[in-house]
Amino acid sequence: MNTKYTELAQNELVKYLQKPSSEFTCEDIIKFIEANGIEMVNFRYAAEDGKLKTLNFVINNKEYLETILCQGERVDGSSLFSFIEAGSSDLYVIPKYRTAFVDPFAEVPTLNLICSFYNSEGQPLESSPEYMLRKAVDTFKQETGYTFKALGELEYYVITDDEKFYPGVDQKGYHASTPYAKWEMLRVEALSLIAKAGGLVKYGHSEVGCFVKDGIYYEQQEIEFLPTPIEDAAEQLIVAKWIIRMLGYKYGVTISFAPKITVGKAGSGLHVHMMLEKDGKNQMVSESKLSDTAKKMIAGILDIADALTAFGNTIPTSYLRLVPHQEAPTNICWGDRNRSVLVRVPLGGIGTENMVKDANPNGAPLKLNRDSKQTVEFRAPDGSADIYLLMTGLVVGSLHGLQMENALEKAENLYVGCNIFRDENKHILEKLDQLPASCWESADRLKAKREVFEKYGIFTKGLIDNKIKILKSHNDAKLSEVLYGKEEQIAALVDKYLHVM
Repeated sequence: MNTKYTELAQNELVKYLQKPSSEFTCEDIIKFIEANGIEMVNFRYAAEDGKLKTLNFVINNKEYLETILCQGERVDGSSLFSFIEAGSSDLYVIPKYRTAFVDPFAEVPTLNLICSFYNSEGQPLESSPEYMLRKAVDTFKQETGYTFKALGELEYYVITDDEKFYPGVDQKGYHASTPYAKWEMLRVEALSLIAKAGGLVKYGHSEVGCFVKDGIYYEQQEIEFLPTPIEDAAEQLIVAKWIIRMLGYKYGVTISFAPKITVGKAGSGLHVHMMLEKDGKNQMVSESKLSDTAKKMIAGILDIADALTAFGNTIPTSYLRLVPHQEAPTNICWGDRNRSVLVRVPLGGIGTENMVKDANPNGAPLKLNRDSKQTVEFRAPDGSADIYLLMTGLVVGSLHGLQMENALEKAENLYVGCNIFRDENKHILEKLDQLPASCWESADRLKAKREVFEKYGIFTKGLIDNKIKILKSHNDAKLSEVLYGKEEQIAALVDKYLHVM
């Protein structure tokens, strides 16, 4: 028994089985079901729209339970993915035991498992975003020897009738507390349920966005996770979005992960932090400074960052968020602790022991033998992101950087140590390439750089073609210019995309 993983675990299976979820077996799942009176099993899987789908099973007997856990079930792939034709649409969904968690919303005791897709020959579905991420992780490990970890920052709005009692201050909601933040209790419940579902939660807080418009109250929240293998990071974000929406349904409020609610107010992003490990040691630092490995990784991501918007910014309102002076990136560059850049290097916990001693002069802090917490943060994506494909793209970009001959030179040239939007830095701003300004432009950038994504066979040609087609279908070239000053049209567009991925 490894108490490091089980002592304070929130997931009921981890607590009962006394092992980390990565070690769950079919026998473990059956043991838990039998001992805990589980009556139903749900297979969950993300389709092309990014939302969790559900297949319900009533447990009739042990033989049937063993069958579904070991053989999965057949589904209609053409109803889940637009690129699958109806004539050859049968797919299998196979449960991943490590993802098992008790459904917190089910009326009868129910176990949820996230699934992978397989084709009629029993092979992983090549065009499945989930499988592409797995291929990317395996390729990255083989090529570099590094383990790729990530975490997401999930921002969303709670939308209700106007809250006049203890009103919040417009655009001053950052870290507000109840009673000025009205929906802290929903966030706290979400934190608890996400942890019980296996999510590694770092913290939650209210965000900047707080305003009233046309008698409707908007309050922004954020939940941030801890670093974990990137496949797990992707799936805990998908599950977390489902849980938060379910709580909105429970409380009768609207939850939106949309990138932009209205012009002039804070939009919601989906920032992704990344780190590389080898033999359990963080490779992002060397001698207390950002390592060359990290800089090469950043260079590779920046080199394809414009094309990455095809997976991280997938709807027209994504590009209403990516505008200057809104703490959202518009230019392809990186810097330290700088929120005007595309890739930010946040504080990494260096020197905190001295701060703790200063704050607690009468009590010596614990002597923690911990590695650096340093990550790098990609700030462009938003709630419309196809999470599996976004994460896959970030792995591909990082590998691209580690293999680029001029990666360190590129990183040096794209580093900015200032606020690039200040007048005195205009000469720096003018030298930087910009992110796309529409889905149409994003599709063009993806088409131009598709070779990087298709290298090693990670992204399939068909998926890239399909993604370009979908982005172009929005027909939103120069949308910001067309909509400028037209509030009713902007409101209609926001409403259309209020419930994104």
